[in-house]
Amino acid sequence: MRRILPALLVFLMGAAGAQTPPQKDTRRSGFEDMGASTQAMQKDDALNPAMLWVKDGEALWKQAAGASNKACASCHAAAPDSMRGAAARYPAFDATLGRPLTLGQRINQCRQQHQQAAPLRAESAELLSLESYVALQSRGLPLAPPDDARLEPFRQRGQQLFMQRMGQLNLSCAQCHDGLAGRRLASSVIPEAHPTGYPVYRLEWQSLGSLQRRLRGCMSGVRAQPFAYDAQELVELELYLNTRAKGMAMEAPAVRP
Repeated sequence: MRRILPALLVFLMGAAGAQTPPQKDTRRSGFEDMGASTQAMQKDDALNPAMLWVKDGEALWKQAAGASNKACASCHAAAPDSMRGAAARYPAFDATLGRPLTLGQRINQCRQQHQQAAPLRAESAELLSLESYVALQSRGLPLAPPDDARLEPFRQRGQQLFMQRMGQLNLSCAQCHDGLAGRRLASSVIPEAHPTGYPVYRLEWQSLGSLQRRLRGCMSGVRAQPFAYDAQELVELELYLNTRAKGMAMEAPAVRP
């Protein structure tokens, strides 16, 4: 009897642990807050306007550029699978510069170093096209921000910016996207602000745009002075947002209202 009781206790404890269900991920992509017609537009590549930029990006990927007369495909192979998972890891730390780079900044760095070509202007059609083509190769993969200790101080500053009140309306990102997510602002549902679909085609813009464009738009909305494109503050905020959405499936290039 003395031998049976400890064994029975271990069995019951194990059974109790096994019955504890795993926690469900309750985070919501902006896709889930859209109407059925907009969701259908994103799900069908024949209807998704962002695919026009993807096609241009594919052409640019294979096109020789700069003094080196090299194409992106010269180093990374013509097959798009060579870029599978790349977009899910950015922003990533660059050891030479000692700071994180976004996907667009990394593309420009490659152009300068390996193609000896001029950098593409932030938010230009060419850069967005290349970003969308690369991002498409990671569609369906989980966002996977690097587990790199060198990124931590930048990530923390991004989190501080997310929590910081700004502008004449004295609002923070967190007040809307954490505290009021799911409620309505006029006719629109306030999303949780997970950057799973960038670059995105926004019906409001009638164009493709980057996460930085969206962040600058939010800053203007609270009557704050937006940071310049590629400003370190925007990179840090993007880094934090990707960490906040870690593990969520990439949808790029997505459609949003």
